[in-house]
Amino acid sequence: MKDLAVRLAALDPDAGAALRVIAYFDRLVADRAGLRSIVRGAAVLAGCPARLHDDERRVHVRVEPDGSSAPPGAADPAWMSAAVDEGATLTLERLGDPGPIEAMVLERAAAAARTVLDRTRGHASRADPASVELVVDASAPEPLRVRAAARLGFQPTDVVRAVALDGAPRLVAATAGLDSAAALADVPPGRVGVGSVGAGKDVLPGRVGVGSVGAGKDVLPGRVGVGSVGAGKDVLPGRVGVGSVGAGKDVPPGRGRVGRADVARVGRVGVGPAVAVKDLPESWAAARVALRFAAEGTEHDPGRRVVHADELGGLVLLAEAIRPGAEPHPDLCALERAAAGAPWMLSTLDAVAEAASLRAAAAALRVHHSTLQDRLAHAQPLLGWDPREPRGRLRLQLALAMRRLHRNPPT
Repeated sequence: MKDLAVRLAALDPDAGAALRVIAYFDRLVADRAGLRSIVRGAAVLAGCPARLHDDERRVHVRVEPDGSSAPPGAADPAWMSAAVDEGATLTLERLGDPGPIEAMVLERAAAAARTVLDRTRGHASRADPASVELVVDASAPEPLRVRAAARLGFQPTDVVRAVALDGAPRLVAATAGLDSAAALADVPPGRVGVGSVGAGKDVLPGRVGVGSVGAGKDVLPGRVGVGSVGAGKDVLPGRVGVGSVGAGKDVPPGRGRVGRADVARVGRVGVGPAVAVKDLPESWAAARVALRFAAEGTEHDPGRRVVHADELGGLVLLAEAIRPGAEPHPDLCALERAAAGAPWMLSTLDAVAEAASLRAAAAALRVHHSTLQDRLAHAQPLLGWDPREPRGRLRLQLALAMRRLHRNPPT
């Protein structure tokens, strides 16, 4: 489709652009995207704010052309619009008759939104994005949110967490382990869940924890130990063995397999506090803040990929202070200078900030203790402080947190 659009654009620019619009919304429908993603696509493709109003469900979504959400406000009846279904309208905030591209955006976006709304009329699965977005929408009336939660299988007395999965909302029963979170079945690297056996726990590289089954044990590289469940077995890279629980299976990079429990790699995750169904907008707001502190888990952005709002404490004040356009703190500038000094710098500093001791950090990095000392001696003049000292380690933790907040602005 992309190649066809390019060739068609060379002959007829409007036809090529229309084909790209069709392909874009077809992909959103295939991915079961939510209403906000569809309205965002309309705004970006049309180059003007777009909004969707559903009076029956009291759903109101408005997105700026840069992809950011905005309050609905008053509508102009002269704006370009298309009916989604009875009571629901998709609007482009642009006066006049729609041109070829605007008409195509309206048609395809309205059809995609209709598909989402049709899914919410009857039984909705817990992964239904439209109902989930409604449940966490603070602007929606409480009775409407409670009814949407019931369609998802949650009762008003249930205790639920909102989870921000790379920005998209998920709802998870408070009693569920991460492995079952919204058929999140999504356990990022650094965490291990074993089906319904136990919730995954945060672990350092070279360690495996398996919820309540057994505490993780220190293991050598290329080995996995699972507490009292079974002795770790030697495994090749790309394989995981779990003693008597299950033989290791070949898995692609970024995926893990523990016995029969296949856990998929996901992006950054922010987990909100456990609340009653009616309070899920507050849990969602906290989950989005937690998401800002989550790292990608890569060489250029090391750190935890799953962050719980309950564990942030006073760091939420830091998130409030660092907004788009905020001037970077000198400690953050020093951290960026240090990061440019060596390819191992960020991962080393993150390990030092997270580990209980320098020896634990060296074990996590799989380097000798003396090697870590040499690295930190190299980092000290670049940072301007000693990360080995308690006060220096605190400055390092804050600098890393500020770096993630600047990299992940609020949405």
